[in-house]
Amino acid sequence: MEKLVNIKLGSNENSIIIVDQRALPLDLKYMEITNKEEAFFAIESLAVRGAPAIGIFAGYAMYVLSKDIVKNAKDEKSAKDALRELADYLNSSRPTAVNLHYVLERVMARIKDVSKDEIVATLKDEAVKVHNEDKAMCKAISEYGLTLLKDGMGVITHCNAGPLATSEYGTAQGPLIMSKERGLNIRVYADETRPLLQGARLTSFELHNAGVDVTLICDNMASLVMKKGLIDIAFVGADRIAANGDFANKIGTSGVAILAKHYNIPFYTFAPSSTIDLSCATGEDIVIEERSGDEIAEKFYAHRMAPKGIKTFNPAFDVTDHSLLAGIVTEKGIIRPPFDVNLKKLFG
Repeated sequence: MEKLVNIKLGSNENSIIIVDQRALPLDLKYMEITNKEEAFFAIESLAVRGAPAIGIFAGYAMYVLSKDIVKNAKDEKSAKDALRELADYLNSSRPTAVNLHYVLERVMARIKDVSKDEIVATLKDEAVKVHNEDKAMCKAISEYGLTLLKDGMGVITHCNAGPLATSEYGTAQGPLIMSKERGLNIRVYADETRPLLQGARLTSFELHNAGVDVTLICDNMASLVMKKGLIDIAFVGADRIAANGDFANKIGTSGVAILAKHYNIPFYTFAPSSTIDLSCATGEDIVIEERSGDEIAEKFYAHRMAPKGIKTFNPAFDVTDHSLLAGIVTEKGIIRPPFDVNLKKLFG
């Protein structure tokens, strides 16, 4: 598979070019982002998605959009105030993924003590650092995850935590792609991941094109493939990990974890350290984004599949309890229970 570059700077670095993930797998389309409204829409609409990828995108957006802000600002304070407003605006596009907030605060902290003339260059330097760090993180996470795999194992995954959601390799998908490169024969069962079908559209697309043995299943088939003995281990990503190990991931993840516990299948979540939020005590403190009910009733259908006027409930994420986890795979190693102790040891 030709490696997709899912986020890059446009010509003259006056825009950000992203793969429009909404169009995959049937169409490989790119979006060019030139203003704050387009940047907000790209995140909110899931044209760019995956916690690390959102963070990378946000870093580049702050750099590109800072050019006009700094140019039009009368002094250093007004420039920084306007950039603070931009960061807060972009942060409001998706409240659950901690990487978005993390990167925005990181770039704002970096320009705190620089002059007006240094702001743009400083923001570029920090955005590039965020991107390069994610590449290194993904490779390290994938290497640690690879130690959990043996030839012939069956793996179940949910949502998408591959190259499209990060910079390259991915987090939970990284070891699966790397296993193919290292000559291991791994069988992957990818949940379709309703209602936005990230598993069907993105995970199966990436793994199939990487030559990995992947079978697409409906979300409600997870129990059956586990019962039949086809699954040896479960790998998923994370959008926010609390201090006690509870974590938010795409809706449906907690159900897979409960099933895995029932069938004695080890369940792992994968995430870079920027996804770990030690200021968030437990999963109860994670704000869950709720999205339009049209995603349930209409999206991807040729015509509406639910009665008009029907009430809908469409949370984008759920929280998996830490008691269901065998471990958290990060770029610094695999963290085991007790998570409240070991997360603080490594990241406190």
